[in-house]
Amino acid sequence: MRIIAVMNQKGGVGKTTTSVNLAAGLAAQGRKVCLVDLDPQGHASLHVGEEAYNGTATIYDVFAGTRTFSQSKKLVDSNLWVIPSNIDLAAAEVELSGEDRKEFILKEAMESDPEVQSLDYVIFDCPPSLGVLTINALTAATEVFIPLQPHFLALQGLSKLFETTALVKRRLNRNLTVSGVVLCLYETGTRLAQDITDDLFNFLSQSDPGSPWSQAKIFDSRIRRNIKLAEAPSFGKPIFEYEPKCAGAIDYNNLSSEVIEQEAALNQSSPATSPSLPESSLSATPQFSPEMPEQSDLLLPESENDGDRISEAA
Repeated sequence: MRIIAVMNQKGGVGKTTTSVNLAAGLAAQGRKVCLVDLDPQGHASLHVGEEAYNGTATIYDVFAGTRTFSQSKKLVDSNLWVIPSNIDLAAAEVELSGEDRKEFILKEAMESDPEVQSLDYVIFDCPPSLGVLTINALTAATEVFIPLQPHFLALQGLSKLFETTALVKRRLNRNLTVSGVVLCLYETGTRLAQDITDDLFNFLSQSDPGSPWSQAKIFDSRIRRNIKLAEAPSFGKPIFEYEPKCAGAIDYNNLSSEVIEQEAALNQSSPATSPSLPESSLSATPQFSPEMPEQSDLLLPESENDGDRISEAA
């Protein structure tokens, strides 16, 4: 089973669109997929036609301990389940502030539920922030996919994301890797898009081998800017149901195929346990410009038993 956190703290880069349509694309190719909406806005839930009213099982129930992971998921299409979200989830960060091991709630909920192992993929649609919900996703996940719009300012945010994954890998989840970068809202033929792509290739090729992103793949499938992708959520449908012949559907189908192609390589290379991340890899934060953001102020615990300070500043 692959557990993938789709994250980017910058909004408007195609994060939810990628989470939903990748999940739908994988399901269409025969994989059993659960999409977990970790954003209190609930946009991923709405995108698949699931609006969480009062009484609906949501991911908040998993954090509250009132339902198991499997009890909270709902079948929305063949091979595709969703655990929806609503505004109740916004209270989770406050309610969990005094809890021990709050960063491990999602991970432990999945590990204690034997039905989870019947899935091929779990995909977390993370909120556009680095709070306790995103940290839970990173702690539970084995992989991170980063949707990225090929613009200069997006690269600045990418450096912070890499830094955060390095900290989480060191202190919470030794098995976490950044395994993919998805270029979204791609404008084919523009010099800017190609220049940013080249810069990203160069950085990843020179990464410290011990960093979580050293083996990251920039997917060949570029998600082109397409109006049908923007229209589909208002109809509560993934792009394959809304307009299966449009450019967006073609791009996400190709992306899904690429992700499936990764399976064999990942199965061969996945160790039983990952080694500790070298200190040197933390200095490998991408230097995309002279003015880099300051060191992350996330206060990550030195061990699993000291997890209550992880997101004080998030």
